[in-house]
Amino acid sequence: MTLYMPLYGALSVFPFRYLRRRSLKISPRVLSICVAMSIIVLSIALNREQITTAVLERGLQQRLSRDATTKLVDGLHIALCGAGGPLPAPQASGPCAIVIAGTELFVVDAGTDGIRNLIRMGYQPGSIAAVFLTHFHSDHIDGLGELSTQRWAGGANTSPLPVYGPEGVEKVVKGFNAAYSNDARYRHEHHGNQVAPTTGAGMTARQFLAPEKGQLRVVYRSEHLTIEAFSVDHRPVVPAVGYRFSYKDRSLLISGDTAKSGNVERFSKGVDILVHDALAPNLISMMNRVAGVSGNPILKKITEDIPSYHASPFEAATIARNAGVGHLLYYHIVPPLVLPGQESLFLDGAESVFEDFTIGRDGVSFSLPANSSDIVKTSSGL
Repeated sequence: MTLYMPLYGALSVFPFRYLRRRSLKISPRVLSICVAMSIIVLSIALNREQITTAVLERGLQQRLSRDATTKLVDGLHIALCGAGGPLPAPQASGPCAIVIAGTELFVVDAGTDGIRNLIRMGYQPGSIAAVFLTHFHSDHIDGLGELSTQRWAGGANTSPLPVYGPEGVEKVVKGFNAAYSNDARYRHEHHGNQVAPTTGAGMTARQFLAPEKGQLRVVYRSEHLTIEAFSVDHRPVVPAVGYRFSYKDRSLLISGDTAKSGNVERFSKGVDILVHDALAPNLISMMNRVAGVSGNPILKKITEDIPSYHASPFEAATIARNAGVGHLLYYHIVPPLVLPGQESLFLDGAESVFEDFTIGRDGVSFSLPANSSDIVKTSSGL
């Protein structure tokens, strides 16, 4: 019977029971369509392994040869490889942003699953030119080891991944290199120089001094691109910085984690896109009350502390309005948005302050074509 099960299943969709109704007249056209459909279903049932193999091979070919950068126009581009904070969320991984300037690809912060989302979006890890860290909270660096490994073995890179950051980045990089040293040796012994050249393993720190308030510091420059760092207020986390990217006539600024900062507003003046972290005090206050009632002193303490060093959506919107930015992209969303209607609670009136905004989720992407004032949303998420 097992041999004939696909045939039985295919024929079961054929409307024989209707043929028994003498009052029902079926035209030759309808009958031929029903027979054709049954044959198609039968063919799929009997050949599903071959079909699955063909579809899988086709999918692999498209995915492995995909490089999203080849479809981008000349300009500045931003995509979120992680829109969330330290708490798990369905569509918001750990903080991570991709910036493409011309043909150069950079990553800002390396939160959980950032490298996997980068690959899902069609970018090649081997093409990453450098990583820029805003500060050293765990949720901003916990994906760094995997990112550097994917970049190394995924592109047979012969030099380590440059990691830029303020004072302390050397210690972070040294720790990750030590933790991944055995893995690097294993991969080289297994795959050799063709895949895992020893000269390309790990990371190299590019440390800079965090600028004083009101100052910008150039930390990277190429032909048309300038990347500048500025200090933000994330106390007790010191140093903490944000980054401003300028490519030809387009610009964007990534705040990193910060309370409402005059530096962010000052250096966001006229940028096309402001990417700003946002914590909703009203939702955190709700969590705090629930923690107290349910007898969870640890969560109660955390929810009392964290609003002091993150900007609210309302404050980020005020900065965007005062700075005259083109678009505001909220990221590092705290708390996670998991229920229908929660976005309205998260904003809590911020939309009335600045209307041109997007609440970030993994995969959200924008393009800023050179020699243009257009701000093009190219993806709403993964």
